[in-house]
Amino acid sequence: MKIFYPILAGANLPDRLIASLGALFGISIAALICGYIVHGDFSSALLVAPMGASAVLLFAVPASPLAQPWPIIGGNTLSAVIGLAVGHLVPNPVLAVGIAVGLSIVTMSLTRSLHPPGGAMALGSALGGKAVADWGLLFPLFPVALNALLLVAVGIAWHRLGKRNYPHRAVQPAPNPHLTADPPPAARLGFTADDIDSVLSSMHETFDIDRDDLETLLGRIEQRALQRAHPTLSCGEIMSRDVISADAAMPVSEAIALMAAHRLHHIPVTSDGRLIGVADLAELKEGETLAAHLAKPETGRADDPAFRHLPALLEGSHSVMIVDEGGAMLGILTQTDMLAALSRLVPIAAPAAATRPPVAA
Repeated sequence: MKIFYPILAGANLPDRLIASLGALFGISIAALICGYIVHGDFSSALLVAPMGASAVLLFAVPASPLAQPWPIIGGNTLSAVIGLAVGHLVPNPVLAVGIAVGLSIVTMSLTRSLHPPGGAMALGSALGGKAVADWGLLFPLFPVALNALLLVAVGIAWHRLGKRNYPHRAVQPAPNPHLTADPPPAARLGFTADDIDSVLSSMHETFDIDRDDLETLLGRIEQRALQRAHPTLSCGEIMSRDVISADAAMPVSEAIALMAAHRLHHIPVTSDGRLIGVADLAELKEGETLAAHLAKPETGRADDPAFRHLPALLEGSHSVMIVDEGGAMLGILTQTDMLAALSRLVPIAAPAAATRPPVAA
């Protein structure tokens, strides 16, 4: 029964149902609009068959590099041009379809528009048929390019409505918070970008995932493994409880003095005992209200696993505000608190035994 298991990582039934609805609207709308543009009648559908395969990629795996707008538009259009040209130049249809598909793969690879349905587009264009005969040299533009453009437009609108990341952009790692050339602290240990490139090169395999997505995925797996290794360590166990905070009504001058007295670079701001934001010393200016410079804080609960908040602390947040259900401050989890906890959990290597000179007989 394993052959029937989903082969796509992260695949689940709700996402597939949403993908099915998206494909329904995408294909139908593209077919109707193309029919209206060309024939002036919404009852006429004008669509080439490989667009069905493009719709599978666009709506079911929108994060795939093969499903991005340029591969869909460029891959289909360029393959149609190649298939049309080969079909005219090579009289033997068996040889023509092979040449057309092979050339389409090379062309799509060189133009960064690799798209599997492009192979079908090249094959169909080389074989000809009524649609190819009707449109002649215009076939790559009408209906192929027009189909692809409309399908992508519907796809972008559909994914925007569902708040999905399309066209897909890999999550970029947080820059160094001090704006220096050094990589951020989280990127200084563990695997590097060069390690990923070296392993990918040595495997001689091609994976359907963006290179930057792969780096982000591996980094988050490392962090999740750390959480799993220490599931019982809670925020409440390692957080600072005697929190210095400022009231929202406090003048900026008093807040600056308070932060200077306790050597703080940022301070939680409360109103009626509830956390409403964080003020950064570098942003505060005399004569303005404290509430004018509030940033949204990272928050957590006392019973949260401590390492759940490690990504936030590594990616630029100096601290996580620990609050109760009503938003009242219970404590603060800082980068220093996390570092202290890690130092107790990481085993200390025993020093190497000192070598002694041999004793003379």
